Amino acid sequence: MLRSLVTIALLAVSALANASPRPVVIELFTSQGCSSCPPADAYVGKLSTRPDVIALAFHVNYWDDLGWRDRFALTEAVDRQNVYAQNLHRSTVYTPQLVVDGVDDRAGTNGRLPAVKDGVPVTVTLTDRDLQVEIGTNAQFTGGDVILVSYLRHAVSAVGRGENAGRKLEEFNIVRSIRKLGPWRGDSARFDVPRVSIPVDATDVAVLVQGTGQKAIVGAAARSLH
Repeated sequence: MLRSLVTIALLAVSALANASPRPVVIELFTSQGCSSCPPADAYVGKLSTRPDVIALAFHVNYWDDLGWRDRFALTEAVDRQNVYAQNLHRSTVYTPQLVVDGVDDRAGTNGRLPAVKDGVPVTVTLTDRDLQVEIGTNAQFTGGDVILVSYLRHAVSAVGRGENAGRKLEEFNIVRSIRKLGPWRGDSARFDVPRVSIPVDATDVAVLVQGTGQKAIVGAAARSLH
């Protein structure tokens, strides 16, 4: 009995030692062609100043048919949103859509953000040639995928056509690429990413540790490329 209690205590101490508070990850699916999206873009701008939040704006391309081509739209953003629609049992995709930690969604800026939770430790280090990503361990989590997201911190776009014709849109943390670095199987892992492989207009990167199949995000970190 005593041995069992000692074992449980040691496991608890080990879990605490490996625990790492992680920021809340907010993913906004947006478009320059959507008249309802500018307030959500501004909300991402406010969130981007908070150290306990990583806010990312994924621009989709299915609004381009209305006459304005969003210069930041990515087909990968649409693919990612479609997976969330399936996982969250939504009958269709929509903008503006906020996805919180990969497990909850809401329209626009509705709802409170969850509190910061313990997660998988993530460290991002910059060298002259590489971006070095190190994933630690946390006994609560056993595996997932490591995803690198590059983004542009701020831009202003003059829109000539479509629902936002004549407006200048201020946009924040605009995703420029989404890349799966590889699997994380619960043990410590390291990935080296050549800096030349990151889009030239990206100013920052975020690393997400996400459950296989684009499920819950359990670890995250961001850093500037400058």
